Amino acid sequence: MSESSFLIAGVDEVGRGPLAGPVVAAAVILDPKQPIEGLADSKKLSETKRNKLDIEIREKALCWALGRAEIEEIDDINILHASLLAMRRAVEALSIQPQHAQIDGNRCPELSCSSEAIIKGDQKIACISAASIIAKVARDSEMLEMDVQYPGYGFAKHKGYPTKVHMQALLDLGITPIHRLSFGPVAKIINQR
Repeated sequence: MSESSFLIAGVDEVGRGPLAGPVVAAAVILDPKQPIEGLADSKKLSETKRNKLDIEIREKALCWALGRAEIEEIDDINILHASLLAMRRAVEALSIQPQHAQIDGNRCPELSCSSEAIIKGDQKIACISAASIIAKVARDSEMLEMDVQYPGYGFAKHKGYPTKVHMQALLDLGITPIHRLSFGPVAKIINQR
């Protein structure tokens, strides 16, 4: 097998810290013949830049896929295992299976290919950066829809993270079906009400 045909997928997830919504992962196999300028950790990019790169990655990558773990799964198996499950689902959903996966972080999901965990991989490895971008854009757009469905919580702004506004909304309005019941701040609100 030639070096150029050795397929490596970059894998990252978004949404471990929020109190609401799913955890979303992406897996991306980049095309070496179509390099993408400006790939970086999705958190370090402006929303405009992220959205532009998201479109470019989806157009130029050899393949990409999203995976997710739902709120019930997060509450059932905990956020770490739900994140690994979402990453595994993303890799399994790729239309071309990689020989190797580079995972952002310090743990690898169980995969049918070899894998390595790379701390701050989304800042160092292009394919992981690409995965972090499409995962974040996908999750953020879903949280915009949740903002319409559950007005008053500010999901469009904080995307479910535990900001002051979000914590106040939880106190004032109570929890929604998209809140993670196993997370301390949410459980505390339930006990207070």
